[in-house]
Amino acid sequence: MEIILLIIGFLIIVKSSDILVDCASSIATKFHVPKMLIALTIVSFGTCAPEVAISFHSIAEKNGTIAFANVIGSCIVNIFLIIGLAALIKPIKVKHQTIKKELPILLIITSCFAILMLDSIFNPISQNIFSRTDGIILILLFLLFVTYLVQMLNRKETEENTIHEKSKSILKDLFFLILSIILISWSSELIVKNATIIAKNLKISEKIITMTAIVIGTSLPEMFMTITSAKKEEFDMTIGNIIGTNIFNICIVLGLPVTIYGRIALTNFSLIDILVTVLSSLTLFLFARSERMISKKEGLTMILIFFAYYLYLFIN
Repeated sequence: MEIILLIIGFLIIVKSSDILVDCASSIATKFHVPKMLIALTIVSFGTCAPEVAISFHSIAEKNGTIAFANVIGSCIVNIFLIIGLAALIKPIKVKHQTIKKELPILLIITSCFAILMLDSIFNPISQNIFSRTDGIILILLFLLFVTYLVQMLNRKETEENTIHEKSKSILKDLFFLILSIILISWSSELIVKNATIIAKNLKISEKIITMTAIVIGTSLPEMFMTITSAKKEEFDMTIGNIIGTNIFNICIVLGLPVTIYGRIALTNFSLIDILVTVLSSLTLFLFARSERMISKKEGLTMILIFFAYYLYLFIN
């Protein structure tokens, strides 16, 4: 039964991702809104639903390990595995605006997140603690990102006289977009739950379950959304989804519950984990700058880094 439900989950998430890309692209075109803006907001926030649920639940129970593994793992998987796979399928064209603005913002936020996690580096006798103050800093960084999004929205040219005529088709697109996000979130939960049951029945260790079924499982919405958009050559959706998702993961998925529930200890994370998180954003930025395209070769490099990191996790 678990295998059947797993297959059903994959079928639903594949079709829902296809619908999500089409509807988001259609809405952006009809409203003359940059597709990058739609990808950075509605799409990326919508595909973060599984991570939000896991993070709030784990931090509420003072289990910082699951919450941080979820966010750190997702950031690494989103770039090294998902962007890598998408680039292997079709080289990803990156606009100058993305290289100049969105990718540096992601790199700055990821670097600040890493610094906040490294209390023991600045004070060797202290324990690595993620405090309520750290959570507030992340939320403030997110508000700065929102300010940038508002500026991006103000730069668009809207044809006021055509909006009323398009309202019916817009409502249809909006309905299917929301429905696809709900189905993606539900199917990813179905996949994670049944994959975990199968893994336990096969006597696979809890650590491997966490780093595969949960971290990679909750990244399935982003994976199918990104690969689908790359196939359709909707490259703003491809890259914007991952940028927005990682920023939302760090600032809201982690920052908000920590701000609400208070400090949590970071006992199971090494300097390597944190450095690889920063390396993921830095690699994406540097590869995008090279000829404004992430090539198949660079995509393969990303995937190899991903497997090298996971090999390190399993060995240690």
